Amino acid sequence: MTYRRLPRAFFARSTLAVARALLGCYLVHDGPGGRTAGRIVEVEAYRGPLDPASHAYRRTPRSDVMWGPPGTAYVYVSYGSHACMNVVTEPDGRAGAVLVRALEPVAGVALMRRRRRIDDLRRLASGPGRLTQAMGIALGDNRADLVRGPLYVARGPRPRAIAATPRIGISVATDVRWRFVERGSPFLSRPVR
Repeated sequence: MTYRRLPRAFFARSTLAVARALLGCYLVHDGPGGRTAGRIVEVEAYRGPLDPASHAYRRTPRSDVMWGPPGTAYVYVSYGSHACMNVVTEPDGRAGAVLVRALEPVAGVALMRRRRRIDDLRRLASGPGRLTQAMGIALGDNRADLVRGPLYVARGPRPRAIAATPRIGISVATDVRWRFVERGSPFLSRPVR
């Protein structure tokens, strides 16, 4: 399959607009083990200094990447054990990012299964730590250019229905509905009721 990369202008918009627009797009990694790709089915938006749940609520050396350029990967280790990958959004100089929470595997599935040591297709990339492991994304991919590099986002089919829910696994700003999912997808990290 041929993947059409998204331009930087796609990411240089409101974080909430980019979060919704990422659903259905492909996350592709042409890594040393081969190509893996998944269709994005679940994301969460984090709005920088406007959002107390965001790593960029206060600017630190770790969160500095969230100030741009848009279309950059923000990869960090969560709970000391697994990497999480975000897509930096907003015009350069304004902080925002979208956490990619779940993928529907579409290419390199055998490689994903080896990396994850499981066969269940639904569980290969159904969570932020699972998807980075399946896709071969690590802390070394922090600040990777998602427009021109081997890790990138490409156009994909829009989902038929999108649901907005509260974000998962945070302790502040829990009332905002900035988790966006493809309704009915069996690949979500947590089903939508």
